[in-house]
Parts: sequence; C-alpha cells; structure tokens
Amino acid sequence: MSVDLRNEMVELRRNLLAMGAAVEQRVTRVIECLIDGDLSLAESVKAGDAEIDRMELELEASCMRLLALAQPVAGDLRLILAVIRISGELERVADLARGIAKKLIKVAAIETVSLPTAMTDLAFATRTMLSDVLAGLANEDAALCRQVRRSDDRVDDLYKSILMWGRQEIPNHPEATAAAIDVLAMAQRFERISDITTNIAEDVIFLVEGRVVRHEAV
Repeated sequence: MSVDLRNEMVELRRNLLAMGAAVEQRVTRVIECLIDGDLSLAESVKAGDAEIDRMELELEASCMRLLALAQPVAGDLRLILAVIRISGELERVADLARGIAKKLIKVAAIETVSLPTAMTDLAFATRTMLSDVLAGLANEDAALCRQVRRSDDRVDDLYKSILMWGRQEIPNHPEATAAAIDVLAMAQRFERISDITTNIAEDVIFLVEGRVVRHEAV
C-alpha cells in the first residue's frame, strides 16, 4: 500500500491542532463557569469527552499506520512521535477539565464557601499556558514553548497560595470543609493541567529542534 507521506503529515498535523482547539474550548468553558457561575457550561463539559477520545484514537491509529507503511525519518518521524505523546496529553487535559466541571457543579450546590481570589488567577494562568503551547505547536515556535515552561512557576505559586487558603478556611469554617476540599481539588486539577502543558511544550521543542529538554533546568 503506497502512502503519500507529505499529505499524510499535513493531515496529521491538522488533526492534532483540531484536537488541541477542542480541548482548549473545554478548559475555557470551565473557566467561564468559574467566573460567571453559568453551570450550563460546566454541564456541557461534564457530559463527556467522547469526541476527544475519538480524536486521540484516530491520531494514534494514523501514527501507527504511518510508522508501519511509510518508514518516516528525521522531521517526519519526530512529528509522528510528538503527535502520539501530545494527543495523549491533550486527552488527559480534557479529563481534568471534566473533573473541574464536576467540582464546580458540586460546590455551587453546597454554597458554603467562596472561592479564593487566587483561583481565578490560577485558572487564567493555566489557560494562557495552554493557549501559548498550542500556538507554539501550530507555528513550531520553540521560543514560545520555552516561555511556557517558565510560566509553570507562577502557576505553582498560585496553587500554593490556594493550599494556604485551605489550611485557614477549614479550621475556621468547619461547616464548609467539604466545599473547601472540592475547591482544593479544582485547584489541583488546574495545576496538573499546567504540568501537562509544560510536557507538551517540551514535546514541541523536541519536534522543532530534535532536542530532549524534559530534564533540563528551565
């Protein structure tokens, strides 16, 4: 079976970017719910991510077929390997967004705690990282992806401040313990999204430069 490798690679890249846009939309919806309280947005994310799962499986199948039939080398091989890694990472981001949506719905029903101010900053910082890494992927911009890696420190600081909020909130307002724990769980998921986004940034650097920077200092 002959393979038009050039067209196949263009299609592979296009489909990965489409998956990235779909995942970013889910993250944006939970953040809009966080800010505006529109639970319909959280419900739409909670409803499932079958579309994301399908995209990941189709990308993986395409990569396996190209590896078997086209024997890609150099940049083409790096792209295929990057697509396998990045599609899996994007699927995990979608799962985390769904987890945040569930917690938002639960906290809204309890109504015993106000979200810490740092939560909005954490959410926006996380989405900025995701948007930037997808732009870096689309434009093969390794410099932007290095900036994404550095941005993870700010997210870590914001997450730590929310943990400190939890340590104060729970003893002072024991009646709100369950809600506070759900808030901390949301924060943990945002922080995890930023970690995965950092991994994607490192995958893009590998794609562009052929260098593994995963264990290098930022």
